Amino acid sequence: MNNLIIVRGGGDMATAVIHRLWSAGMRVLALEAVRPAAIRRQVSFSEAIYEGSATVEGVTAQRIEKPQEAEAVWRQGNVPIMVDPEGRAIRELRPAVVVDAIIAKKNLGMHMDMAPLTIALGPGFCAGKDVHAVIETMRGHRLGRIIRQGYAQPDTGVPGKIGGYAAERVIHAPCAGRLRIRHAIGDMVEEGEVLAVIEHETGETPVPATISGLLRGLIRDGFPVVRGFKIADIDPRREEFGNCFTISDKARCISGSVLELACACLYQRGEKR
Repeated sequence: MNNLIIVRGGGDMATAVIHRLWSAGMRVLALEAVRPAAIRRQVSFSEAIYEGSATVEGVTAQRIEKPQEAEAVWRQGNVPIMVDPEGRAIRELRPAVVVDAIIAKKNLGMHMDMAPLTIALGPGFCAGKDVHAVIETMRGHRLGRIIRQGYAQPDTGVPGKIGGYAAERVIHAPCAGRLRIRHAIGDMVEEGEVLAVIEHETGETPVPATISGLLRGLIRDGFPVVRGFKIADIDPRREEFGNCFTISDKARCISGSVLELACACLYQRGEKR
């Protein structure tokens, strides 16, 4: 499988990468955690871990239980995704390219020996040491740039500004417990409206909307959260309903850089053969 690309992660950013690579005719396998915590679930292939399959913009990811099942999924024209946070399938399948798209802001086991080409998205990796290339994920002039030596810009902890709002549009859990949602992605919500409650030993704590707008992202019902855990994302632009269900401009930009690197790698390997 020397033309295989393995993508670690299945959230919205990883999904954009997988979607772009698959649409370009490349063979892709996605690896996810046991309990993915994607916020933008409508555009995340990680939902297939829970539901068995997930479709984003015409491409379907299908859950498999072991690497040997991937071939049958590829023949169906779908993308296989499996639970494998440690990346055991990488050692078994020996892919040409491995992409870390977990967006954990730290290195969760990536190293350059994993494949002829290793790529990581965002901060937490050193290009030329941990991986061959890092893709800039910070919004702005450098978004999507390919870094071959050094680091991406450090995480500021402040989300990118949308419709004049930055930190205000992202909602974090006020306490630990089990999340019970009261709204669905795509709903219009008003500031102060209860989006969900967190059940805990002493009762339940409401989670209000911080601003008015479209509920663009919301973590799964029943998910166990800790205090400070990111659970929702509101887009203040009420007219952008379709954005809740499509890959973002930022993710498309980043995925294009991954595709550029992957194409070059596969071409060079083909030339050598």
